[in-house]
Amino acid sequence: QVQLVESGGGLVQPGGSLRLSCAASGFTFSRYPMSWYRQAPGKERELVASITSTGGSTNYADSVKGRFTISRDNAKNTVYLQMNSLKPEDTAVYYCNAIISFHTYWGQGTQVTVSS
Repeated sequence: QVQLVESGGGLVQPGGSLRLSCAASGFTFSRYPMSWYRQAPGKERELVASITSTGGSTNYADSVKGRFTISRDNAKNTVYLQMNSLKPEDTAVYYCNAIISFHTYWGQGTQVTVSS
């Protein structure tokens, strides 16, 4: 049974940092690309960042390039999202995502709020 469990969200001031984690289980983590998405109130869910199975290649939304870094530890079955220089517009629920055998899996999400 595939499980994705996010953690690390919270309230942070503009300019601050947070690191999100997504612990994966129920599949061979090291074989699959992973992604982070976010959904702000009243908006559609959007892709934030993705990483290949080995971690050798990453991709970012233009809105977060240079501020966010996605990484993974295949020994720990965990993918991370380091978020720096946070802005109020980064406020959203952040979701971990995996596509396995044509099925899309989501975690429960973790709330990130950027506010002074």
